[in-house]
Amino acid sequence: MSSEFLLEIGTEEIPAGYLADGLENLKRLWEELLTRSEIGFSGSPAVYGTPRRLVLRAADVERKQRDRVQEVTGPPKQVAYDKEGRPTKAALGFAQKQGVAVEALGTIVTPKGEYLHVKHAIAGRPTADILAETLPALIAAVPWPKSMRWGGESVPFVRPIHWIVALFDGAVVPFEVAGIRSGRRSAGHRFMAPEPFEVAGWEPYLRDTAARFVIIDPAEREARVKEQVEAAAASVGGRPSDDPELVSINANLVEYPSAVAGHFDEAFLAVPAAVLITAMREHQKYFAVYDQAGNLMPHFIAVNNTRARDERVVRRGHERVLRARLSDARFFFEEDRKRPLIERLEDLKGVIYQADLGTSYAKVQRFGRLAGYLAERILPEKSASVETAARLCKCDLASHMVGEFPTLQGVMGTEYARLEGYPEEVAEALAEHYLPNRAGGEMPRSKVGAVVGVADRMDTITGCFAVGLEPSGSADPFALRRHALAVIRILDEFAWEISLDDLIGRSLEFLSEEISFDRAAVFGKVQAFFRERCRQMMLRAGYAADLVEAVLSVAFDPVTRIPRRLEQLQRFVAESGDFETAALTFKRVSNILKKTEGRFSVDPGLFKEPSEGVLWGAIEAVRAEVIDSVELGEYYAAMQRLKELRDPVDRFFDQVEVMTKDDAAVRENRLALLQDLENLFLRVADFSRFGV
Repeated sequence: MSSEFLLEIGTEEIPAGYLADGLENLKRLWEELLTRSEIGFSGSPAVYGTPRRLVLRAADVERKQRDRVQEVTGPPKQVAYDKEGRPTKAALGFAQKQGVAVEALGTIVTPKGEYLHVKHAIAGRPTADILAETLPALIAAVPWPKSMRWGGESVPFVRPIHWIVALFDGAVVPFEVAGIRSGRRSAGHRFMAPEPFEVAGWEPYLRDTAARFVIIDPAEREARVKEQVEAAAASVGGRPSDDPELVSINANLVEYPSAVAGHFDEAFLAVPAAVLITAMREHQKYFAVYDQAGNLMPHFIAVNNTRARDERVVRRGHERVLRARLSDARFFFEEDRKRPLIERLEDLKGVIYQADLGTSYAKVQRFGRLAGYLAERILPEKSASVETAARLCKCDLASHMVGEFPTLQGVMGTEYARLEGYPEEVAEALAEHYLPNRAGGEMPRSKVGAVVGVADRMDTITGCFAVGLEPSGSADPFALRRHALAVIRILDEFAWEISLDDLIGRSLEFLSEEISFDRAAVFGKVQAFFRERCRQMMLRAGYAADLVEAVLSVAFDPVTRIPRRLEQLQRFVAESGDFETAALTFKRVSNILKKTEGRFSVDPGLFKEPSEGVLWGAIEAVRAEVIDSVELGEYYAAMQRLKELRDPVDRFFDQVEVMTKDDAAVRENRLALLQDLENLFLRVADFSRFGV
């Protein structure tokens, strides 16, 4: 028999950003509890939440723990009975300890011999009893970014707990957490229906919360927020900003959403739109409003947690608060405009980038040189723009506006550069050098911004490795993994076949002029770091692990060629029905050469068997075309030619003893032939990695 379980934890207001993960962790801990306790259940529980409550409902939970058998192994049989078969003290003691008659003892055969053995049938306990014992620990175990304690309570939780509803099969599951006894009493909306009410079960709970202005389903609240915001924007002739994250934030700030449209002075539109939007969004969680042409309107949409008795009063309150915010933003903007952007470069001398790596000014000087070096090789016609953008791209960090709104870094640089008359490609680069700013994020459109972004990230990566700040485990405080992936993505996006090794080396060269470190050791670590990031990218792209290993073990630089190499090799492998057999042959070659010290040269005059000459001739016949195809990135064509070596290689191994002991010169000549063969294949991939 199974029953329904309902848990509601009533709290003070939970931060909007905590709610989704908190509910997922509550769900996970519940399933782990049932599994660990051997309580049967069907399906996953449903979780819901508002700023004031976490709710879990499990519809089908067994009323009793499963019956189980406990098996206990005792002493060896040979010491449990004497020669006449009578039980010894060992057997008697084991039987007494297990609470059974010695005659009830059985035996079990193990790899170590025969041992005494007993089985205990254990009846399952009622689920309600187990829940009463385990739910306090479950609630306390829910992880939060930050927890708090209150009063004299020792149990940490995201916010103080005010009530707990815990019902199983309609009855209260009794327990206590942080001084709060569980029961069936819940509460409605804090302001519109604060009176407590009794919970009888799930369906009554849904009806009662809805009647008391509480929408427990976050998805339903999001839908209502979106619908009401769109309606409010339409009432002033506009449309709201398309911002799913802001919809979710507002939905998690309220139990009963109610949107209202407000207005601000059109004079504020003289301030860049990005500033106004950020001021509305970051501080007040307001939605910006646009006209049908996409221009910002002097309106905003606020989401309230209550239905307004007089919407005019609510609107005026929001407008008054926003007016102060926008006035501050306009002040910061006007103050910033009193100084040219480039003057703020000197201000960066007073900003510490990292204690061991110096100031932000020093960092700009380093990656500016690296950006110039990179531009000379892949974007020479834009070298002047790259140099200017590199000098300007961090200047807005010292502005009043970015000090108030850190999310506007780069954006304000672009705005100020445009107002000061810099070329558009330079202005765009100041914001775009930060792109992509997350996994799968938007890529820079500006080549100038892309070059500066690569240089900036490379300086960050090499600098952190040089002073011992490399990532470890899940810890990556400087987001070096994300920076490395961004470098690889940018080089691939713009098809820039620049050497990563060259970039790493040049970046370390500039860094070594300022601090001391082991350049060779750091170079190796950074190179391996990029290779691993590339490997992860290719695995996520769906390429087989052994294929990725085969390619990256021989070819990593330039990274722009790796996807093409993998794609063509994957196609070749798919079309070659006997590829695994060929790979085994290559592994045989590789294994022989692993035991060989030294490099040898082929001397056709030392061939003893016809198959040696045939293989040498076949290698010579395809060598030039294979090398040319690889240089052109035509790896499929290279493999088609290498395929012609299959039969000569098989005949060679059938007829020749490579490691002959009769003649050292002949043995070394045969090894040289295999070395030549291996080197030709390694221009494409290390096929000994297949199947690893």
